[in-house]
Formats: sequence, structure tokens, C-alpha cells
Amino acid sequence: MRVLIATDAWHPQVNGVVRTLTSLARSARNLGVTIDFLSPEGFPSIPLPTDPNLRLALPGRREIAQRIEKAQPDAIHIATEGPIGHVVRAYCVKNGLPFTTSYTTRFPEYISARLPIPDDWSYAVLRHFHSAATVTMVSTPSLMAELSQRKFKNLGMWTRGVDTEAFKPEHAIDLGFPRPIFVSVGRIAVEKNLEAFLSLDLPGTKVVIGEGPQEAELRRRFPEAKFLGLMENRQLAAHLAAADAFVFPSRTDTFGIVQLEALASGVPIAAFPVTGPRDVIGNNPIGVLSDDLRAACIGALRISREACRAFALTRSWENSARQFIRHINQVAIGNTRKPRAV
Repeated sequence: MRVLIATDAWHPQVNGVVRTLTSLARSARNLGVTIDFLSPEGFPSIPLPTDPNLRLALPGRREIAQRIEKAQPDAIHIATEGPIGHVVRAYCVKNGLPFTTSYTTRFPEYISARLPIPDDWSYAVLRHFHSAATVTMVSTPSLMAELSQRKFKNLGMWTRGVDTEAFKPEHAIDLGFPRPIFVSVGRIAVEKNLEAFLSLDLPGTKVVIGEGPQEAELRRRFPEAKFLGLMENRQLAAHLAAADAFVFPSRTDTFGIVQLEALASGVPIAAFPVTGPRDVIGNNPIGVLSDDLRAACIGALRISREACRAFALTRSWENSARQFIRHINQVAIGNTRKPRAV
């Protein structure tokens, strides 16, 4: 089976959506499914107004149609609600082609953090976007319940996984910082709520890994914190494993794959009790959820690193890919050839 995934988020971006899609393609291949991507590559683009480091593709309808028809997919999945996602959706609706979508980013909260636009307006736009999908995939039970309350239909579960070979305690290096080391990883942007972490009175060292539009401001305001820049792969794994606790201050992430990467590295989590952390940690002894983030950070230091690693070993990307494929199997497409069951 060949699946075409339309996504506005793609390399060189470093975020959960890109890591999820890359890992999905690798795991799906082992299950007999080939995944191709209809990405921003080859389209003109402009800088995102609120973050010049990110670019927004400007796809043409004819070019989108040509790419879909050239790929001849058995199924189409729309991963993002950006310009590419909207044009692909329009193509599918016009041609009577079924498709699936995924809800991966809290755009209403991201938008309202920057512009005076009510969340309800943004959710209405997203609800309309996803309403034409056969299945809208979500990553956690909490998010599914929340979207159900907002009248989203045809929701299905698609959890996330972690590469437990790439992220493991043995990869730790000596950072040379006073302990305990509290680390946070992700885009340095207002929706990630890093100020809540950096303003805490904590012993040891606070470390931030990533880059983003709020970096210069936070560097000025919190000179004692260590900003290490963007990291990927082995470098990220080595720095994660070197920490004593992973702090996840975001209140808007729908999941937060980096939480699983920290746990695979044997590092416990400190976070607010919100969607994402609540679903990853639950009642498992692998982190502390509290509205008092400082108390969560201190409490995480007492958690067994072995328990964190053991939990992560049960969260494979292959299981995640199987869930995705089960939803995709509900969709069959015939372009110029006879449709076949997938």
C-alpha cells in the first residue's frame, strides 16, 4: 500500500510533527506500507509573520493536483491545516476522494497568544477543515475528549512512540554544570511557556535546548540559564540523558514527543497537569504533575531513572504505525484506475 501524506511542516524544521512523520514512514515500511510526502519542497514560500525563521509554503492548485496524480496513492492523509493541507483537502473534496487528517497542533491557542482572535473562532475553522475527513487522528484520550466537546466528529486514536536505541541512559555525557540539571527542549516561543520554567527558584542548573523567536528576550531576562541552541539526534540524546529532570512547561502541546525521548533516556518529567503530560505520565511513577511547577521539579528528582526507561520501552514507533495504518485502511482511492481495498 502507498500512502501520500500532505504536510506543511517539514525539514529543516525540528519539531514533533516532523519527527513523528519521519518515524512513521520508517516504521510503516517494515509493515509493508510505503509513505510518500507532499511537503513544502519545491513550492515558493514566505516567512511566517510571527516567526521569520519558519517559512510558509505557497502551493498552487495545479501543482498540488499534479503531485497527487503522479504519486497515485492508495490513501491520502493530511497532517497539517496549513496552505498545503487546505489545497489538498480542496482537491480531495472536489474529486470525491476520501482522506484522513490528524490534529497535532493547538493553533487556536498559538494564535490567541499572538493576536486578539477568540479561540472559538479558530476552533470553528478547524472543525470545518476536519469535518470532511473519514477519520481525524488525535494523539491522546484527553485531546479526544476535548475535541469531542468542541463538536469534532470521526475522531480516532493515533499515539506516538520513541526510538529507544537512539535515546538511552548510556548516551549521557558530562555537561560540567552544577547539579541537579533541569533541562527543557523545544522551540523557544511564547506558546511553550518557558518563562514558567526559567523563573523558578531551583538548585543546580537550568538548561534550554532549542531555538526560536523568544530566545533573545529570555536570554536577557534569565542570564543564569544555559541556552545550548538547536540539537538533534545523537547530540540531543547525549544532553537529554545527562539531565536529572526534564521540565515540560507547555500548556498547549497536544502530546510532546520529547517527553518520551527523555523517559527513554532515563530522565523523569516535571510538568503541569494538562493534555500531553497527563496522558503520557498518567499514574505511572515516571514524573510529577503539579500546578506548582517548582514542586514538580523537586519531586521528579526522587523518581527512579530505571522506571522511566522501562516505561519508554513499551512505547514503540511500530505500535504507533500500526494504529495509523488501521485508520488508513478505512480509505480507498481510485484516480484513473479501479479502486482497490487497502
